[in-house]
Amino acid sequence: MVAPVPAADVAIALEHLERSPGYERLRSLRPSFAAAGRETLGALLQEAARFADKVLAPLNPVMDRSGCRLDGGRVTTAPGHEAAWKEFVTLGWPRLPHREELGGPGLPLAVTLAVQEVFDRACPAFGMLPVSQRSAARLVSAFGNAEQKEIWLEGLAAGTIGATICVSEAAVGSDVSQLRTRASQTADGRWQLNGEKMWITFADHPLSERTLHCVLADSASPGSPQELSVFLVEGGGAQPGAVAVQRIEEKLGLHGSPTCVLRFADARATLLGARGRGLSQMFTMITPMRLAVAVGGLAAAGASADVALAYAEQRKQGGPPQRPVAIIQHADVQRQIMIMISKVHVLRGLAFAAANLADIAELDTDEAVRAAAADRLAWLLPIAKTFGAEAGFDTASGAIQVLGGAGYTSEWPVEQIMRDCRIQTIFEGTTGIQALDLVRRRLLRGGSYEAFMAAARQSGPEPRLLSCLDLLDGAASYLRSLVPGSREIEIAAADFLQLATLAATGWVAVGLLAKPADSPAAQIIQAAAGYWLSDLVERSRLHHARVVGGVTEITGIEIVRKYAR
Repeated sequence: MVAPVPAADVAIALEHLERSPGYERLRSLRPSFAAAGRETLGALLQEAARFADKVLAPLNPVMDRSGCRLDGGRVTTAPGHEAAWKEFVTLGWPRLPHREELGGPGLPLAVTLAVQEVFDRACPAFGMLPVSQRSAARLVSAFGNAEQKEIWLEGLAAGTIGATICVSEAAVGSDVSQLRTRASQTADGRWQLNGEKMWITFADHPLSERTLHCVLADSASPGSPQELSVFLVEGGGAQPGAVAVQRIEEKLGLHGSPTCVLRFADARATLLGARGRGLSQMFTMITPMRLAVAVGGLAAAGASADVALAYAEQRKQGGPPQRPVAIIQHADVQRQIMIMISKVHVLRGLAFAAANLADIAELDTDEAVRAAAADRLAWLLPIAKTFGAEAGFDTASGAIQVLGGAGYTSEWPVEQIMRDCRIQTIFEGTTGIQALDLVRRRLLRGGSYEAFMAAARQSGPEPRLLSCLDLLDGAASYLRSLVPGSREIEIAAADFLQLATLAATGWVAVGLLAKPADSPAAQIIQAAAGYWLSDLVERSRLHHARVVGGVTEITGIEIVRKYAR
């Protein structure tokens, strides 16, 4: 079982919220934001921790062991999952991300992320369904007509309607130009869908009354160029035979979350928004979904680091033969744990900073401020998603190293954490996709990069951050000097993403150090931020060198390919 949420973590999360860039401006934009003071948010997080410790943490190993089954065409979830979900809904947790018009408290996005971290730490498979629900609600709210909003939004917000996002297909992956699911109109003007979607999370389950599938499909007339549109399809047994789960995937982790192959055969569907605008509509979900991945990684990293620290305080080895010492006293163990702790805190700061920018970009009354926030957010999203995903897995792996052989056994939770969070670097676009997105869309097209650099250089005269930003600027200038679409850009993209991550997390760390360390929580945060900055320049130099010299790294692949045939 995952360790309970430490009481100190509530104070730390509140400290992070108050130190996050843009949070004070954000609180001035809505009365509900202003009302969310430290006492209110502290009570909210404590309630989340109680639910996580009482309900989700005991459920987590059951979901991991039992998994899900396909029985008579319907998905059966792990014992106890339905009861936990019912309590989750009764307590109103699904409404937390929503504005007042949908019965939500209208809190900043960063608060939703803070609560998600608590829940995902206790049981990450459980949290997969709420992410899809709020993403679908965002999609329907943005593009649905009055009837579609009436049918779906209340249930999605309340948690009584399940939801999926159906994009991926066999042999398609990230290349939607190869998508085969087709939408066609019948003689009476209604739409029908035919095709098969893969990797669909909670495509069927007994937890909610109804299920809404948000499906990306080709709506072009026969013989016409591809035309991608979004369609709403009711599943969950509402269309027997027309919407059917073909199988549940056997996976490395997240066993309690059914990942399904879903078939549509003349399934009734309604068009969402305008024809041919499907991709741009789907991108409205990119912010909450990428940040959800980042926080999933944060939850894994935080839980793993806490287990490693607690174990190191108790495990005795080394020192005088008659009086061995706790391994936390050994310098190398201290180094390993500080790496974990520093990742947790700069990642949390990065996620909250991005969330604040998302709210400001949507709600600020100053158009110029909104535009600048949107540009900075666009830069940070692929960074936060990738860094969160990698930090989760790396920290779980690091915790296993601290625990030694014990960490490799199921007696301790970190082996499951590592299995569960491995998918995060693949969710919402692989690391390679995120790197190319950052370089091609955010850097070479301009705007996002400049907006971030302007904010980062205003952080103050911290020499390590300024050196890192100079190295990023040099790498950016080099990439901009290359021929667009060249092989060199593609080779360098991954290291440029790593360098950009160091710049973004360095910026966050400097901000975390800016206010006085006037509480134990603040002292912990500042210790972590200071450690993160301690070798920032050295790590930045490595990735800068690999960006400008990366073309030599993979030339040997042709030799490998030749002799592997």
